[in-house]
Amino acid sequence: MRTDRDRGVTVVTLDRPNRRNAVDHETLLQLLHVQAEIRGTSPHDTRVVVLTGAPPAFSAGADLHGVEAGQFAIDLSLVLRGFGALPVPVIAAIDGPALGAGAQLAIAADLRVATATSVIGIPAAKLGLVVDHWTVRRLAAEFSPSVARAMLLAAETYTGEQLHVLGGVHRLGTLEDAVEWAHEIAELAPLTIAGHKVALEHAAPEPPLVDHVEEARADAWSSDDAVEGRTAFLEKRRPDFTGS
Repeated sequence: MRTDRDRGVTVVTLDRPNRRNAVDHETLLQLLHVQAEIRGTSPHDTRVVVLTGAPPAFSAGADLHGVEAGQFAIDLSLVLRGFGALPVPVIAAIDGPALGAGAQLAIAADLRVATATSVIGIPAAKLGLVVDHWTVRRLAAEFSPSVARAMLLAAETYTGEQLHVLGGVHRLGTLEDAVEWAHEIAELAPLTIAGHKVALEHAAPEPPLVDHVEEARADAWSSDDAVEGRTAFLEKRRPDFTGS
């Protein structure tokens, strides 16, 4: 992972191009460290964060080599909520696939800039997995309930251009466009932005988790289908799900 700072803008780059920036546990720990650094620095050091991925992808998802529902899922949840807890805006600059955990990082950002042909989706239904409740609610809030249903129930993907039309992507453009926008935002009143961000993050308070939601998620993660989904993905074949 690379971190570059320039005139109040911090660019955080997922840098595992040989894995298409798939998120492993080490990536999560690095992101948590970066978030802690930003919270601990002067407001003049970082006024806007740009999160991106080294070509050819934003992030192709979780690195399924060794990923389980335990500590990885816990730390992923901390990372996603951590971006919302930062007192500065976070822009996701998306170029290429943003799938699974990559899409989760994209919706954790406050603003999104994407190239028109970028592909965004959460193909959990192809892997026999269930995402956490925060992701479901955030996806519906950022991309619309209709898009969330298509992504989660039918494993549909959307291009940056499609999501721009729907409002889920705020601007079409490249990393350079995202950084230029970040510098414009960095000139705005930081306390105003921090106050608005807190209000936006708590505009619809998250309800207490319902037991059966977590039960359904746990059942999926511990199922034979989850093993089959990950195995088929790694073997580059179509999974044979049995519902068990």
